[in-house]
Amino acid sequence: MSNYDAIIVGAGHNGLVCATLLAKAGKRVLVLEANASEGGLGASREFHEGFQVPMAHGAASFSSTVLKDLNLAGEGLSFSDALPTVGLSEDGNHVSVVGDSVTGALEADAAAYPAYRAKLKRYAKVLKSIWESTLPRLGAGGLAESLVYAKGALNVRMLGRDDMGEFVRVLTLPMRDLIDEVFEDPKLQGLLSWDGVIGNKMAPRSPNNAVLPLLLRMNGLHDGDHCVPNGGMNALNEALLSAAKKAGVTIRFDAPVAKFIIEGDENGQRATGVELASGEALEASTIVSSADPKTTFMKLVGTRHLDIQFTNRINRLRADGMVAKYHAALSELPKINGLDDLGGRLLIAPTFDAIEFAYDDAKYGEASEHPVMEITFPSLQDPSLAPDGKHVMSVNVMYAPYKEKSGWSDAARSAFLGRVVETLEKYIPGISSLVIAQELLTPADLEAEYHAYGGHWHHGELSLEQALMMRPTYYAAQYNTPIPGVYLCGAGAHPGGGMTGLPGRNAAREILK
Repeated sequence: MSNYDAIIVGAGHNGLVCATLLAKAGKRVLVLEANASEGGLGASREFHEGFQVPMAHGAASFSSTVLKDLNLAGEGLSFSDALPTVGLSEDGNHVSVVGDSVTGALEADAAAYPAYRAKLKRYAKVLKSIWESTLPRLGAGGLAESLVYAKGALNVRMLGRDDMGEFVRVLTLPMRDLIDEVFEDPKLQGLLSWDGVIGNKMAPRSPNNAVLPLLLRMNGLHDGDHCVPNGGMNALNEALLSAAKKAGVTIRFDAPVAKFIIEGDENGQRATGVELASGEALEASTIVSSADPKTTFMKLVGTRHLDIQFTNRINRLRADGMVAKYHAALSELPKINGLDDLGGRLLIAPTFDAIEFAYDDAKYGEASEHPVMEITFPSLQDPSLAPDGKHVMSVNVMYAPYKEKSGWSDAARSAFLGRVVETLEKYIPGISSLVIAQELLTPADLEAEYHAYGGHWHHGELSLEQALMMRPTYYAAQYNTPIPGVYLCGAGAHPGGGMTGLPGRNAAREILK
């Protein structure tokens, strides 16, 4: 057996963040990645000869604290200015949002937007210390735990009495209520809903609660406005990998972990290493999983090492993905009536009801009849993704249920692909004639290729019962787990999904205590 202080399972962004911080603290760290490259669900993939596409669309949610802790600027990483988010309209009268500016919407709504955004920025700032802390276990009452809550409470109190009440109220609102009480323009309403529901089994009316994901995103770069690393999304993965190697981390690719080695019995167990799919055993006193909680506990740890109540809680975690990925190799960049700049992100989510009706289908195991989607052209930021003069288009499509009622039969897959292309054609006329090659990845495909249960972006719903000191569930919400020596550092841990890097950072800090 090779001996390490810590083994990190998974070379996604959280795994690499955690590994780098542990190594910088003097630990001997090994990262094991099942795939051939780093990045996890944020990696790039070649889907047609000469055409690659990054799985992640942007880095708006990435934590500035993580950037500083890892000195990623020293690895040459920098980011674009805030890029517009454009709500496409079939008639070419699009609505666009960037910074405090809104164009294409009702004048009153455009005038109201800066104050609305300023309020949410204040609330995101209040939560910053919560996102960046290990939240105490329910019932814990020590000094350290009390200080975490006291700091959070002080931040809330500093809002002032009126704003403090508004803060608490906003945290309980569905996205539709939050937006509808300020804005009347249907196109703007649909656009502003998007960042609260993307990746989750939620819609604007869902009560369970889309505001927290939005505020987590706003804790990132440009207050949550869309942005990408200069040079494209691959630049972020490359910087994280470089920082890890400079810190002394050993990284092995094509090294899937079959199970954790747990020694002892019901009177005392501890993780002592991992066994690879090849049968090779590797020893470490600390095993850190950036895999989702269901995969970590049900597969890698194994139910025989867990009590039945904890196993039941893990089984009941809501982690069925709802987003499909559509990729297209294009002979040239499309032309969109009324829109000259395609460098931001484009949404087909024209109203609250359009999103809600798309979700209604998925609630009953059917892919949306009229899907809503987020579109980017990543070859504009990184020309190396496509041959000269050609481009790639990447589309996040909602809602595509993991448990599609036919099991994603060939007929169901083909029909949904047809509806995706038909919808794109309505808003980007002529786009289908530019397609050289295409692929559709359902949540089931994402699970198979990226080893994330349910193909869920966030490793579990970002809902109230799976958030904060309950993420992913109590007795596993402080990055440690019921098995001594096993820790979580992925998106299934606090504060959750999106490309923040915070679960990896927070887990490393907890391990080093």
